[in-house]
Amino acid sequence: MPAFSISPQLRIMGVVNTTPDSFSDGGRFDSLDAALAHARRLIDEGADLLDIGGESSRPGAAEVDVATEIQRTVPLIAAIREFSDIPISIDTSKPEVMHAAVAAGAGMINSIWALRRDGALAAAAELGVPVCLMHMQGTPQTMQREPRYDDVVAEIKTFLGERIDAALAAGIRRENIVVDPGFGFGKTIEHNLRLLASLAEFREFGVPLLAGLSRKQMIGKILDKPVDQRLHGSLSAAVIAALLGADILRVHDVAETVDAIKIVRALGQVVA
Repeated sequence: MPAFSISPQLRIMGVVNTTPDSFSDGGRFDSLDAALAHARRLIDEGADLLDIGGESSRPGAAEVDVATEIQRTVPLIAAIREFSDIPISIDTSKPEVMHAAVAAGAGMINSIWALRRDGALAAAAELGVPVCLMHMQGTPQTMQREPRYDDVVAEIKTFLGERIDAALAAGIRRENIVVDPGFGFGKTIEHNLRLLASLAEFREFGVPLLAGLSRKQMIGKILDKPVDQRLHGSLSAAVIAALLGADILRVHDVAETVDAIKIVRALGQVVA
């Protein structure tokens, strides 16, 4: 029996950031035309779903108001819906944005706060769409100020288990829950590597597992390369995550990741 487990549901989530200050592509897609063209390109490259965000969550990023976030995301979701039925996730922590995005055609909520913001649990339960619960130590403003854990894997598993219980108690169905250990959100390089090595443990929850490693700071520090030179490191991390059972890979470089995952899937067919 191989030491890896490839999810038959493995899907590629393409990232569309409409913010002017995203760590990976800040400002490149902060107009509707540019964001829409990027979304079309990711769909053509083979994305299985899109994750659209209007508020940067990079370390130190400032919050944006509800109206701004809606303006950055909802017209784009509506425009995509005019030509594609690809599943769309809204990357937000705000209940008002969740409602507006789902009304425009989004079918999933990606919450870096694991629905801990006021009203978020109730909104997600009311909307009845899948939700991704992510671990983050601190806030985007504070998360990289000396993050500490006694046992990073155990503590994040405990947190995610508690958030699953809170979601279920709020009326969110288990089949609508996804978990994400939150690579880079309040973690050192060592924390991230330990999480990656232990990724298969997060499948114990019995819900889909999302891994977002693309272009992250850990890759930049290991390779000593800026964000626009992290493709090969991102692909390596994506393949490792896929081999350890991730169901969804959140990536910026869709075409390249699709090719890499074709090899993973071919391997899975042989060892299944």
